[in-house]
Amino acid sequence: MSKVCEITGKKAMVGNNVSFSINKTKRRFDVNLSKKRFYIPEEDRWVTLKVSTRAVKLINKKGISAVLKDAKANGLVK
Repeated sequence: MSKVCEITGKKAMVGNNVSFSINKTKRRFDVNLSKKRFYIPEEDRWVTLKVSTRAVKLINKKGISAVLKDAKANGLVK
C-alpha cells in the first residue's frame, strides 16, 4: 500500500539532501504514519485506519465521527 494518510491525504514529499560542500542529491520526506484502531459508537464497530500523527490529533479534537464525515466529503474515505 502507498504511504498516504487516509484522513488528511498527506503523502511523501521530495526534496534535497544538502551536504557540507552544498552538493544536492534527491531524497524523500516520508509521512509519519501509524495503523490505529478507532471505535465508532454510531455504527458500533471498530475501524482500522492508516493515519498521520496530525490526523490522530485532529481525531482527538473533533471526534472520529466528524473527521470521517469530513474525509468522506473530500473523497478520501469510502
